[in-house]
Amino acid sequence: MDAEVIVVGAGPVGLLLAGDLAAAGRSVVLLERRPPGLSNLTRALAVHARTLEYLDARGLADDLIDRGRRVARPRGIAGVELDLTGLRTRFPFLLVTPQYEVERLLERRARKAGADIRYGTEAIGVEQWEAAVTVRVRRAGSSGAGGDGNAGGGTGDALRARWVVGTDGHRSTVREAVGLPFPGQTFPASLVLADVRLAGPPQGPVRADARDNAFALIASFGDGRYRVVGWDPRNEVPEDTPVDLDELREITRRVLGTDFGMRDAQWLSRLRSEERQVPTYRVGRVFLAGDAAHVHSPAGGQGMNTGLQDAGNLSWKLVAALEGRPGAGDLLDTYHAERHPIGALALRSSGALLRAAVLRPAPARAVRDLAVRLFADTPALRDRGLGQVTGIGLGYRAERGAHPLVGRQAPDLALADGFPGGAPGGPSDTGRAPSRLYGVLRAGRFVLVTPAGEPSPFAGTPDADRVWHVRWANPDRRTALLIRPDAHIAGATEARDPARRAEDLRAALARRGGAG
Repeated sequence: MDAEVIVVGAGPVGLLLAGDLAAAGRSVVLLERRPPGLSNLTRALAVHARTLEYLDARGLADDLIDRGRRVARPRGIAGVELDLTGLRTRFPFLLVTPQYEVERLLERRARKAGADIRYGTEAIGVEQWEAAVTVRVRRAGSSGAGGDGNAGGGTGDALRARWVVGTDGHRSTVREAVGLPFPGQTFPASLVLADVRLAGPPQGPVRADARDNAFALIASFGDGRYRVVGWDPRNEVPEDTPVDLDELREITRRVLGTDFGMRDAQWLSRLRSEERQVPTYRVGRVFLAGDAAHVHSPAGGQGMNTGLQDAGNLSWKLVAALEGRPGAGDLLDTYHAERHPIGALALRSSGALLRAAVLRPAPARAVRDLAVRLFADTPALRDRGLGQVTGIGLGYRAERGAHPLVGRQAPDLALADGFPGGAPGGPSDTGRAPSRLYGVLRAGRFVLVTPAGEPSPFAGTPDADRVWHVRWANPDRRTALLIRPDAHIAGATEARDPARRAEDLRAALARRGGAG
């Protein structure tokens, strides 16, 4: 074997996944057809609260926040301000930062952990066997290997692994190689994007609106540069039509009343907004994540965020399979079961936002503006909607009869200092443990939270090294929680009988963690 896992595509999703696997001590090769060096051309610019929590659990959130701009009250359609400060998270804001800053942090972490990142190496085919997967590749400068670079052409060099994950974007070679369709639709009109400087910047870090059947957004990176996005459904041109800054100026003037002295474009791009999703995220030993599995409207900034959360869901399950945990095959199936509905929800919500932004009849736009104001002024509606877009309110379905907390995201719980028992490679009773959950999750393991003095039911078992036992900071809390490495709750019990509590927690790990 060349590696235990081969990840194809070194965008944010592939880098996070490769870093997680390498940090867990697994051998991983990350293939990227681009030459070395991070591109400064970027489409994603929004990092939502749930993604920041994922990064916090890897010790990366603070560094990224220092490089971006916090937006606690973004202003959207009809001038309505959306207040994010009430989100139940350490990160009650939207972080505006270029995608390449996310990639920079994730690549540094992946390399430090030991991931083998191979730029200038293109995957051109995938073949599965009973116990392995072969990826045929073409390296930059190679004259052989298949001429046109399609999944079925050429021989090329071959790499073998136990598992393969395609994170290679919406034109995924991996997806084509395993024969998966990518059903959905493409909007006829293209979005135009640019990073520019403005002679007279707008007030506030983010401004967006829809008017005259068009949409425009301006977001500040905080360093004098601005991302500008414009969409005019009446402008149906081929995707390869060159973009002129005047086109973006005209849309911005129509929607926002001025182009703010737009100048000095660092780059310009045109893209089609698509809504597509594969029917399954797993085919044998091959998985898909990010844009290779789902693409959708950029409205709401959910694309990169949803993909990073795909990676966070899959990585610890692959680790369990590579460790040979009993039941790990069924655990890997839960990747599709949990993430496919989330991807479908992102398609629906982002598509609805985009369609609402460009309603044509004036009466319909008036109703839309009224509905937006009602949404912002109604706490129940606002909290539910913002929880969905930011990811904070999303969870996974639990089986019938499970504790109501199972499947939900655990907030950053306050913990007592010190571990009741030592943990290999981490803090022990002789030191001071992280005082919050997401600090403990940086070890990439399950976390058991119990009241003080309660023993761990995993002590002395083969699972003792993969479940860290910590205590509630609040001495009045009596619930015991078993929390997965991705911060979702795997099990919870309030049983008073110690034997029943231990049984509940062991069963939860066996069902959702591939118990030893």
